[in-house]
Order: sequence, then structure tokens, then C-alpha cells
Amino acid sequence: MAKRERGVRVVRMSVEQPLWRALTAYRPLTALYAVGLFLADHRHFPRPWVAAGYLAVLVVWTLATLRQVSGAARCSRWFLGADLGLALTGILLTPVADSAARIAAGGPTLPSIWTAGSVLAFALKGGWRWAGFASTLVAVANIVQRGAPTRDTLHNVLLVWVASIAIGYVVQVARASEETLARALEIEAATRERERLARDIHDGVLQVLAMVQRRGAALGGEAAELGRMAGEQEVALRTLVSTGVLPAARVSRDEARGALVSAVDEAEGAGGADPDEDPAAAVDVRTLLAPHAGSRVSFAEPGAPVLLPGPAARELAAAAGAALDNVRRHAGEQARAWILVEDEPDEVIVTVRDDGPGIPEGRLVQAEGEGRMGVALSIRGRLRDLGGTAELYSVPGQGTEVELRVPKNGAGR
Repeated sequence: MAKRERGVRVVRMSVEQPLWRALTAYRPLTALYAVGLFLADHRHFPRPWVAAGYLAVLVVWTLATLRQVSGAARCSRWFLGADLGLALTGILLTPVADSAARIAAGGPTLPSIWTAGSVLAFALKGGWRWAGFASTLVAVANIVQRGAPTRDTLHNVLLVWVASIAIGYVVQVARASEETLARALEIEAATRERERLARDIHDGVLQVLAMVQRRGAALGGEAAELGRMAGEQEVALRTLVSTGVLPAARVSRDEARGALVSAVDEAEGAGGADPDEDPAAAVDVRTLLAPHAGSRVSFAEPGAPVLLPGPAARELAAAAGAALDNVRRHAGEQARAWILVEDEPDEVIVTVRDDGPGIPEGRLVQAEGEGRMGVALSIRGRLRDLGGTAELYSVPGQGTEVELRVPKNGAGR
């Protein structure tokens, strides 16, 4: 089937539909086969009229219910129950119509292999559990009809039981895979639509907000406050439409449905964690740093995920947050700051730079002597525990730059 999603056509293909078509052809053919077996040996039946009456009902039922076995939506539970009841009735009527000698010699039941079609309908509709239930009832009926579990009976029963359960399991896996593919196609369609909207926003709304910010700053007064708010909204919108703030996909296994499903978990905030998630799993550093962006904090990051083990990524983000706190505390609320994320082959580098007055020479040593350990503990201490480094460069009157480096190998140990 097909689905329209904002101008993008998503096509869903039914994997199990060919199996339903095969079952639709199987049922009338096996009904004719059962009639042929009876016509070939009807002279040996003590009560042929019993077999003839049952087979007439079987043929009429098979032709009248072809629509019910054309798909899962039409194959209802009441139909499955009635269909299986008809098959069990035919098996149990066999000793009434046929002779005990022919039955003991391995003669077929009245419905013969038509019964397998009823069991397969259960498998296609409900999976292997339904198939196991139906084939077990058929097995019991066959044993009762024979009077005792013979070798041929057990062989035929086991064949139907194994085949139906295997087909039911394959159908469940195919159905789960089909749903996963459909979700992937819908996500792809939604992503394309998001990219289109992002282009529209970039070409329209963001340009208007940027113009309001510039004009408000030029006019001053209340207009300057309006310009500042417009600047903040511009940054928020840019962050929203940027693919760099999306969390990395987390893979989960749904073994009950026999499929591997990939799902994207929404972050609950900067560094928020799902209680069921492995705390050591890889985390995209960009998602932890992006919330710091604002009207006076610019954020620059690569176009691909920057992955580190969870503890290392959170400690690195906390160190960067401490550096930004120092900017606000010592450079003033009006100071501008820049966050740059670099993904090197062996390490991740996060640089926090500001345009404040800088740090006078010897001031850090003096602060540590006075017991103020913000840089020593909040920044350098965090990185030292990860095997990384934190370097601070400052020139009075030219701002401050903090360079945070965390190695990829061994981070988080």
C-alpha cells in the first residue's frame, strides 16, 4: 500500500501477501483432491453417503470463503474457528464413513490434505503460537480417529506441526521487518520534509530575525531589547533546524517479534539520560553542548556525530559549561563567547573563547592560593581524570581561550 506524507509518497510492500494468495489457490485444489480420493474408492466405503455429504459441504465452504483467505484483514477469528471446526469434523467422521480395515491400513481422512490449509491460515493470521494451537488440535483429532498413535499418524502430525509453526514464525519476522521498513521510509520522508522547511526558514524567518536584531541594536532603547530577543530566537531556530543537535540512534532488540529495530530517543535535556540506557554507551558531544548556544554564545560543530563514551562526554560538556560560567562571571553578561567542537582521529577538542578583558598574569595562581579552585577543579580536574588536558590562553584586553582535549582511546576509564 502507499501513504502520502506532505508531498512525499511512501510505499509499503506486504511481504506476507504472496503467502495468502498461495493459500487461496491451495484450498480449492486440495478440496478437489479430497473429492477425487473419495470418488476413486467410494465403492469400499460402508457409508458413502456420509462422506459425500461432508465433501459437498467442504467444497461449498471452500468456494464461499475464498475472500476470507485473501488477506489478514479479512481472515477473522470466527472464520478461523469455523474452518478448523470443519476440518476436525471431517477427521472424526472418517471412521463413520470408511471401514476400520482401510483406516488401519493407512487410508486418508475425509478432508485429507485440505486440513493443512486450515492450519496454515492460523499461522498466517496469528504467527507460530496460533499455528501450534491449531496443529495440536488436528494432531489430537487424528490420533482419536485412528484409535491409537501409529507410526504413520505420528509422522504426518509431526510434519504438519513443524511446518505450520515454522511458517508462522517466518510470517511474524516478515511482518516485523515490514513494519520496520515502513517506519524507516516514513522517517526518511519526514527528514526530507524537514530539510525543505529548514531551507524555507533559513531563507525567510531567520533573515527577518537577523534584520530585527541589527535594526534594534542601531535604534537603541526599547528597540534594542526587542533586537536582543529576536537574536535569541534566531539562535534557537537555527539550533532547531540544524541536524547537528539530533541525538544518535540507539539500537534496541525486540526478540519477541524476531526483529532488530532502530529507534531515536529524545534527550530529556542537556545530558539527560534514560534510566534503561547503558551509561557507558556512546554519546554525541554536540547534543550536550548545543543547549549552551544563545544570542551571545555561538556554537560551531562538525556535520557528523562526535561520539565519546557517556561519562567522558558528560565530563567534557561539564568542563565546557564551567568555562562558560567563568566567562559570564568575570567577563560580564555582555561578553560574547564561541564554542568550537573538533573531531580529530585520536581525540575530541572543545574550545571555548570569549572577547572579555582577559586574565591578568598571575591571577590564576593567586585565585588558587585564595582557595578559589574553579579552573583547577571544575575544568582541569575533570579532564585530568579522563586522561585529557585543559589549556588556558589569555592576553589582557584580548579575551580568554580554554582548549579542552579528551582522547578517544581510553576515555571514560
